[in-house]
Amino acid sequence: YEIVFGDWSSDVGSSDLSVADYAIMSVRAVSVPIHATDTARQAKYILDETQAKLVFVGSQAHYDRVVELWPESAFLERVIVFDPAVDLRGEARSLRWEAFMTQGAADPALRKELSERLARIVPADLATIIYTSGTTGEPKGVMLDHANFTAAFRAHDTRLDVSDADLSMCFLPLSHVFERTWSFYCVHRGMTIAMADHPANIVPCLQEARPTVMCAVPRFYEKIHGTVFDKLERAPRHKKWLFRQALAVGDRVAALRREGRPVPLALRLRHAVARRLVLKKLQEICGGQIRFFPCAGAPLSRHIEEFFHAAGLHVTMGYGLTETTATVSCHDRTGFIPGTVGRPIDGVEVRIGEGGEIQVRGETVMRGYYKKPAATAEVTTADGWFRTGDAGTFEDGILTITERIKDLMKTSCGKYVAPQLIETTLGNDHYIEQVSVIGDLRKYVTALVVPAFEALEAWAKAHGIPFGSREELVEKPEIHKFYEARISERQKDLADHEKVKRFRLLPQAFSQEAGEITASLKLRRKFILEKYRTIIDSLYAVE
Repeated sequence: YEIVFGDWSSDVGSSDLSVADYAIMSVRAVSVPIHATDTARQAKYILDETQAKLVFVGSQAHYDRVVELWPESAFLERVIVFDPAVDLRGEARSLRWEAFMTQGAADPALRKELSERLARIVPADLATIIYTSGTTGEPKGVMLDHANFTAAFRAHDTRLDVSDADLSMCFLPLSHVFERTWSFYCVHRGMTIAMADHPANIVPCLQEARPTVMCAVPRFYEKIHGTVFDKLERAPRHKKWLFRQALAVGDRVAALRREGRPVPLALRLRHAVARRLVLKKLQEICGGQIRFFPCAGAPLSRHIEEFFHAAGLHVTMGYGLTETTATVSCHDRTGFIPGTVGRPIDGVEVRIGEGGEIQVRGETVMRGYYKKPAATAEVTTADGWFRTGDAGTFEDGILTITERIKDLMKTSCGKYVAPQLIETTLGNDHYIEQVSVIGDLRKYVTALVVPAFEALEAWAKAHGIPFGSREELVEKPEIHKFYEARISERQKDLADHEKVKRFRLLPQAFSQEAGEITASLKLRRKFILEKYRTIIDSLYAVE
C-alpha cells in the first residue's frame, strides 16, 4: 500500500533528513519534499493534494506553520521534529526524531514488516513526488519512480568518472531535484557526502571539507566570478597584469585538453608557473581538490564557464528538468563545447519540435503529474515525447539551450526578445547581482537591476560618494551613470531591439521569501511584474 509523507525541513541538506528520505522510500512509501521557503498556503496545497500523513520538519518556524495547518488537514497524523530545541507546545501528536527512531528500533513487528516491504519493492514503485516551482501557475507534482532514478544512475555511470574515493559537498536544498538526484547518485557510487551547514557558508565549508566533486547551480559560479573580479579591480596594476596573463595561459591549456590534444612542453612550463602564482589560489577558494563541478538548473554564461576552466576548475554543464529526473544531457570530459549542455546521456533521446522546442524521450522521464492527467497530456506529444518548454538547437549531437519558451517576449514593434540571454549578458558584470528584463508588448526593453552591493559600496567609498543606506545609494545620479556605462558596454553585441533602454536599480535582492524567485533561483516574472508595476510603468512614461 502507499502512504505519502511530507517533508518540510531546512534549506540545506542534513544527515537526519537524508536518513528519513531513504527510510521512507525503503518501506515503499512516497517522499514529498516541500521547499523550506514555501509559505503555509503553498505547503497546505501540497499536503492536501498528496493527503500526507506524516511530516518531518526542522525549525521552530516550520513546526509552528504545520501546527497552524493541522486543524485544516483531514489526513495529517504525525509531525516528526529534527531539531531538539523546537518547542512542541504540548502537542501530543508531535514526536522528536530521536524518540521516533527509538520507537521503531524497539518494535520487532516493524522489523518484520520492513523486511516484507523490502522484498516487495519493484522498479515501478513510486519513489517521490516533487512539486515544480510554479513560475507560471499552480504547482504540479512530478511523479518519479525508482526506475527513473536507476536509469539516471546507469546513464551517469557511463559519462562520469567517480568512485568511492570521491567526496561530494551538499549545499543546495534537498527539496530540489538536482541536489537530491545527485546525492542519491553519490550513495549509489559509494561517495562520501559532506553537508554544508548553510548555503551562505559554502566557501568556508569547501575549504574545510576539500571535496573532489560538488553539484551547483550557475549562481554559485557567478558569485565567485564576481567576487574575484571585484577584488581584481582594486588590485595594483602589476597584479592585474599577472592575473590576466595566468588566466590566458590557463585558457589555452584548457582549450587543448578540451580538444584532446597534447599540451606543448613550453606551455606546460608556463602553466606550472601560472598555477603556482595565481591559478592555485583560485582553486583553493573551492578547497583545492575539485576534479569537476556538475552544473545545471539555469543558463551559465559561456564567459564564466571558460573562466573556471582556465582556472583549472572543470565545470561539467548539464541539462535536465524535474520531469526528467534532472537528467537529459551533459558535457563529456573532452570534446565538449562551452556554452552548450553537451550530448544526451545513454538511454535518453532528444529532438527539436515545433517552435524550436526541445523534446525528450527515455527512461528518466516522469510517469506524469500527480492527480493532473490534463496537465500530463499537455506536455506529452501524440507520439509520446515529453515537451520540455525550453527552446534550443541540437546539432552534431550537441544540445544548446536558447530560451525558456514561456519566457520569450515580443515587443509592441513585433520583435522577439529572449530575456535570459540579456539577463545572463548583463549578469556577467561583477557589479550586478540580479537582473529582471521587461519588454513583453512594450515599445522597448527595460530592466530591474540589483547591484552587487559589496562591490558597489566599496566603489562609492573609493570615489567619495556619501550614502547612509542602500536606498539612498541607488538613487545617486553618479551611481546611475556608473551603471548606465557598464550596461551599455555589456550589451554592445546585442541586437538593437534586445538592448536595455532604461533600467531601475533596486535596493534589495530578489528573494524566495518575498516570492520573487523560485527555490531553484529562477525569476517569477509574473510576480515581479505585478509587485514592481509602478516602477516598471515609470520606465516607459518618459520619452
